[in-house]
Amino acid sequence: MSPRSARLARLSRSVTFSACHRLHSKSLSDEENLKLFGKCNNPNGHGHNYKGCVARLLISLLVSLQIDPVSGMVMNLTDLKEYMQEAIMDPLDHKNLDRDVPYFAEVVSTTENVAVFIWESLQRLLPPGILYRVKVHETDQNVVVYKGEEAKAG
Repeated sequence: MSPRSARLARLSRSVTFSACHRLHSKSLSDEENLKLFGKCNNPNGHGHNYKGCVARLLISLLVSLQIDPVSGMVMNLTDLKEYMQEAIMDPLDHKNLDRDVPYFAEVVSTTENVAVFIWESLQRLLPPGILYRVKVHETDQNVVVYKGEEAKAG
């Protein structure tokens, strides 16, 4: 394969942010929330050092995922860093998710919903069809992967 042939690549970048939240659904009673969320339902909240990883992968043959033969890049990492700053760090880092992030005023701030928030925020900034996966580590043991709206298999 010559260097000028189309080559595809994955590109990922990680960031870490700190935030606190309370797992609490307005649709449930206080007792039901405590039973469902346990200590994570503490009225004063609890904190995490979240690690977010954004990855792009070929879904179909999209020109934007090909390695540019001139620059040798799929995407400029400086641009990706700026997008992640705007979509993740600025709205979430050192914030109380439930009180400081309008998205979570009506949405329970589970890690699953944090991943959706990040996905939706990045989708507004990145070229269409380029985002493949958002992976959020709440702890070393708890990880959520979100790939946008996917139909349930079955």
